[in-house]
Amino acid sequence: MMENQMKDALDNFVNAMKETEVCKRYYYQLGKIKKNPELFKKVNEYRQKNYEIQNTCQESELFEKMDAFEREYEKFRDNPIVDDFLRAELALCRMMQEINIFITDEIGFE
Repeated sequence: MMENQMKDALDNFVNAMKETEVCKRYYYQLGKIKKNPELFKKVNEYRQKNYEIQNTCQESELFEKMDAFEREYEKFRDNPIVDDFLRAELALCRMMQEINIFITDEIGFE
């Protein structure tokens, strides 16, 4: 169970994260794309397929599969609402990765 002091610190940290431009942009783009449920459904299918390719393919075939995937969805990504959302999502994911790396390094986790 998490100590109260840690929970309070994490609540403050999460609230600070939500105030970053990266998070604000993500929430804005998420709200925008959710206004079109069919488009949001297609984005989720795109994300799922991308995840599956990256996590199930052998390294030797990954480049070829990703290249085919990108060609298949090229026109889909041309939609500015889709592209803006996916870019905002990627920026948030990268920020969370940087935070995770920083925490891991700072606590000396090996």
